[in-house]
Amino acid sequence: MVRYMFRIETEVDKERRLLLRSLLQDANRAASPALRELRGTAAERETPLQVWASAPDGELAAGLDAHTWASWLHVNLLWVADRHRGAGLGSRLLTEAERLAHDEHGCVSSRVQTWDFQAPGFYRQHGYDVVAVVPDYPPGVKEFTLTKRLG
Repeated sequence: MVRYMFRIETEVDKERRLLLRSLLQDANRAASPALRELRGTAAERETPLQVWASAPDGELAAGLDAHTWASWLHVNLLWVADRHRGAGLGSRLLTEAERLAHDEHGCVSSRVQTWDFQAPGFYRQHGYDVVAVVPDYPPGVKEFTLTKRLG
């Protein structure tokens, strides 16, 4: 048996990160027929999707940052300014993001992660189901993953 000596490094390296991502994607495609079928399709590309609400004074009142990938909408961030909460802005932004994802990007599902003190109830009201709960992430907080079928 041959034994190798490996040098272990801990530096942050953007080029290696990109290489690592590419190598992992290749390995995943080799292992998954579903991921192989995505190769070269529009669904394979992560496409940014953002929806904004501006107040009459031009100030940002609310925003949603997401991306689409593999027929899924991934909601990354949804925020509404304190003074505009309760006016339905979060619902309007989420509804518009879901519509765009479905109608223009062919998404059939949506997913979001949120903490227990943020908005799991909000997403449930909009038809999302809890599919995972991670306790103590970070310590003392629960993280929820929720999903929804679109269309």
